[in-house]
Amino acid sequence: MRQWFQFPITEGEASRQAHCDLPEGTFERECGREGFFGPASHMYHRHPPTGWIDWDGPLRPRAIDTNQIPSEGASPWDASLILFNNNLKFRVWHCDRAMEDLARNGDGDEVLFIHHGCGDLFCDYGHMTFRDGDYIVLPRATSWRIEPKAPVTMLLIEATNSAYQMAERGIVGQHAVYDPAVLEYARINDAFLHQQNDNRHWKVQLKARNQLNTITYPYNPLDAQGWKGNLTAFKLNWRDIRPLMSHRYHLPPSAHTTFVADGFVICTFVPRPIESDPNALKVPFYHNNDDFDEVLFYHRGNFFSRDNIEAGMITHHPCGFSHGPHPKALAASMTAPKKETDEVAVMIDARWPLEVAPLPDGAENTNYVFSWQGNNAE
Repeated sequence: MRQWFQFPITEGEASRQAHCDLPEGTFERECGREGFFGPASHMYHRHPPTGWIDWDGPLRPRAIDTNQIPSEGASPWDASLILFNNNLKFRVWHCDRAMEDLARNGDGDEVLFIHHGCGDLFCDYGHMTFRDGDYIVLPRATSWRIEPKAPVTMLLIEATNSAYQMAERGIVGQHAVYDPAVLEYARINDAFLHQQNDNRHWKVQLKARNQLNTITYPYNPLDAQGWKGNLTAFKLNWRDIRPLMSHRYHLPPSAHTTFVADGFVICTFVPRPIESDPNALKVPFYHNNDDFDEVLFYHRGNFFSRDNIEAGMITHHPCGFSHGPHPKALAASMTAPKKETDEVAVMIDARWPLEVAPLPDGAENTNYVFSWQGNNAE
């Protein structure tokens, strides 16, 4: 057994409550371990922790525009790989026609986040419709295909060699954040039974051990007549998420955890009221998340803590340095705070460093590292 050293200390000028009542003229920085679950200290600086004027080296904050990444193809395995490590793979795929082959991921569970579009998904467990904002959770080795009704752009987030599970709800209970009753699962319905009548040769594109295998059947292998159990494909839309909130304290991102897998979590930021306490921070606080890489995919809305970020973009903040709100967002939060956010974003916190796959020219904003300049005033 082991546990963190714990001996709370106060040195110099400091707030008694994190993220509230900052000493005048200071900027708070949280230094934390194990995401936002381990021990932490809060430092109060004269200057913003992101006030650097130069940066030399490959470890830097990055902004990637997925709208500039071509990723079309007949199979999700044609999707462009953007970020990866041994625990996860993050891809973006554009699809505007019905898949002729089935896809199957033998390397881990898959989450599909539907950024644009709508349609039908058929899999081993049955049929379900989908729309923008849906998370679709596919258990490892599930065969599936989609028939878009409108062109689809989706994230594919692979939990390599692990499975997606619910986050622990703790004292708020199992119906907080989202009630499990809102989860919709694949059904053996008329649409599913009807598609079984296509008896051409069907191919399953199986990705396993990072290699593709093609398995051919003389019939449609999605031919289940029924099933029972508690393992299935299901969906959750961000519109059914009711976020945890505090009017007096800016909650850490971990409060918005949606799915948990080995080595990373997926969080969802949805519209919510902004803190009304006059002395509480109203934008994400500066922090060093020194054990996790942080990735944000911006789905829709006005991204209140970032400048020059549009829907479809990704920011990647590797562990090891401070990050936080951009200067305009911080100033606006203090002088003319909004009453609510209208942003929707998908966040991945990865326990182990993420690698960035080769990107096409124009996909990355290489000046993003300097986007905090101008906030280093006294």
